[in-house]
Amino acid sequence: MTVSVASVPDVSVILAVRNGGSDLPKAIATIFAQTFTNFELIVVDNGSTDGTPIFLKGIEDPRLRILSLAEPGLAGALNFGITNARGRYIARQDHDDWALPTRVEAQVRFLDAHPDHALVGTRAEIRVGDAPSHRFHDHPVDDVVLRFELLFNNPFVHSSVMIRKSALDEVGRYTTDPARQPPEDYELWSRLARRFRVANLPERLTVYREVPNSISRVGDNPFLKKMVLISSENLALATGAEKPEQTHIDIAALIHGSETQVSSAPDLRAMVGIIRQAGRVIGGGRPSEDLLRSIAAKVRRLKRNFWLRQRRYQGVIRAGRAVRNGLRWLRYGVQ
Repeated sequence: MTVSVASVPDVSVILAVRNGGSDLPKAIATIFAQTFTNFELIVVDNGSTDGTPIFLKGIEDPRLRILSLAEPGLAGALNFGITNARGRYIARQDHDDWALPTRVEAQVRFLDAHPDHALVGTRAEIRVGDAPSHRFHDHPVDDVVLRFELLFNNPFVHSSVMIRKSALDEVGRYTTDPARQPPEDYELWSRLARRFRVANLPERLTVYREVPNSISRVGDNPFLKKMVLISSENLALATGAEKPEQTHIDIAALIHGSETQVSSAPDLRAMVGIIRQAGRVIGGGRPSEDLLRSIAAKVRRLKRNFWLRQRRYQGVIRAGRAVRNGLRWLRYGVQ
């Protein structure tokens, strides 16, 4: 198949890879199989030591551009790709995920028709390796609900998003601050959503492939602490505070189950009030039914985690009292 290359592509697909192994060929093949053809695929080789460089050099499609960096990390590699991108839209693709053939075409059509939107993702099928899991990332699609969800978590599949490059020029690119990433994607989407509208397409146009030992899936860890940091910042800004107060941190920590970041006496009434206030602000005073459901769901999650925590602490206190009383009995009760 002969592919003609436009002097200025509409889309720059950015793929950063380090030791892509057997996953990389399929991921790249799904991009070259897109129904929308006016794109460039920028692959940033992030210090690979396996056969990735040789494989990339063997690809003859003229839309491929290969860049190399010596281990700058994912955020740095993505920023390097964006800096060299010529397209007006930036599409993300991970080296181990797959794009369905109409993904890029559908996203270009959406952004062309919605100039007030800076970012559009897609829903996704979840696979474990190559095997269907019968689970899906069916995130919300509406801007208002997504901006509310972003106060707490990341409702976008990273390898599904397409971003307006001009918006990145306004808000900046992926953070490389070790104190704020990973999750570099959640941090960037949060900044974009404070200034622009965002959306997900309702179709599942991405295959997200789970990998073992993901840092985002393990209990209390640095990744989780950064999630709480970004969430608390989002909550603070949404409710008019310049920086997070302890109540904002308590909300984010309880929602994420980060026990070590919850204060000794979190105020449930104040936390519920902040969530509802943030929803009213984002909904413009007239929240939709979908937004009201999202607000109610977050309040329920917060209350559940709050009361579970209270019961755990009460159990610890009772156990401590029993031990103390037992020690007293041993000291004074035995003659």
